Amino acid sequence: MKSPQTRSPRKPKGHGAERREEILDAAQSLFAQKGVHAVSTRQIAEIAGISQPALYAYFTTKDDIAAELCVRAFAILGQRMADARVGYTPTTENFDRCLRVYIDFGLDHPDAYRVAFMLEKSIDGSFLEKTGGKPMAAGKEVFQVFVEMVGELHAGGLMAGDDVMAATQSLWAGLHGLVSLLIARPEFPWIERETLIATHVAMLRRGALK
Repeated sequence: MKSPQTRSPRKPKGHGAERREEILDAAQSLFAQKGVHAVSTRQIAEIAGISQPALYAYFTTKDDIAAELCVRAFAILGQRMADARVGYTPTTENFDRCLRVYIDFGLDHPDAYRVAFMLEKSIDGSFLEKTGGKPMAAGKEVFQVFVEMVGELHAGGLMAGDDVMAATQSLWAGLHGLVSLLIARPEFPWIERETLIATHVAMLRRGALK
């Protein structure tokens, strides 16, 4: 991914698909660094190497760009979760593996994770209205995979409690807490990363399973 300080050279006509990707790359880097509200379409266009009016040929608003990035991030996570659940059976080992999928996604794609999970899109909720609720729908679809996983553990008599939704949301909050801290505060004197992740997953497992 290009640095947000590096302007992409202008391309001739006929490279629309590539240009669209460059706009999304530029926006994702800027959003991750400054937040959605602090970035303008003019800044995104400048980094992508096009004029601001040219950007509007691909995206009508900045919110549309942010929504596309959210949907794409959830799609990557959703695919990873789907791959992890191929041949899945409700065991503690597979439970740990699915939790690691979420953590690894965030650490492998920190900018995408920031935009999808860590940035405030709008205080008044207008972001959801302006984008037709697409990011929320994509996020709920991925979250449902976690619900199904925990539900299977409950059906198999492995879950500590009886409230599947409460357990699922608590697990998600625990995973997000670790990932967001590792992304936002890399300078903190963390212990060796793999040891920290393994310890955190084990604590979540002990809280969720019998």
